Amino acid sequence: MAQLYFYYSAMNAGKSTHLLQSAYNYRERGMRCVLYTAQIDDRFEQGKVASRLGINADAMLFEATTDLFQKVTTEHQQHNVDCVLIDEAQFLSKQQVKQLTDVVDLLKIPVLAYGIRTDFLGQTFEGSAALLAWSDKMIELKTICHCGKKANFVVRIDEHGKAVTSGEQVEVGGNDRYESLCRKHFKQLVWQ
Repeated sequence: MAQLYFYYSAMNAGKSTHLLQSAYNYRERGMRCVLYTAQIDDRFEQGKVASRLGINADAMLFEATTDLFQKVTTEHQQHNVDCVLIDEAQFLSKQQVKQLTDVVDLLKIPVLAYGIRTDFLGQTFEGSAALLAWSDKMIELKTICHCGKKANFVVRIDEHGKAVTSGEQVEVGGNDRYESLCRKHFKQLVWQ
């Protein structure tokens, strides 16, 4: 039975690695997966899901206006689709998450979405909020804070290594701009 899965975590928990492993598992069984990643994420080559471990795979891009149900329907009509994998799912719109529920419910294709839950101020992303509300299964992938506790927050840091406490919700970056922290250390830096 097809389901909508939301794999979430702070940064550096291996979400993209897990996605790429899932894609490999499907392909190893002779099944076809379709991978999507956010067009806004240009840290690596566009049209690629890339892991910090050095592995990557080609992916189609989605932006705010992409109709994912229509895209998957067209792909499925041309060549059977056995699974849809979404990287950077926090950048989905609420409408796009609804479209993914239609992929599951109407096309009967499982969807595995991977993303972070909250932004650098501890606020939920629109796509993550919808996935938390409508997913059939939610799986937390864990990473750790510098203190060794589970990290469930991400802090944005400036060029001097100081926490940023205001600004636009979306600013794409990697380890040079963000650090995963436990709630205690996140509060000390951001909620002071």
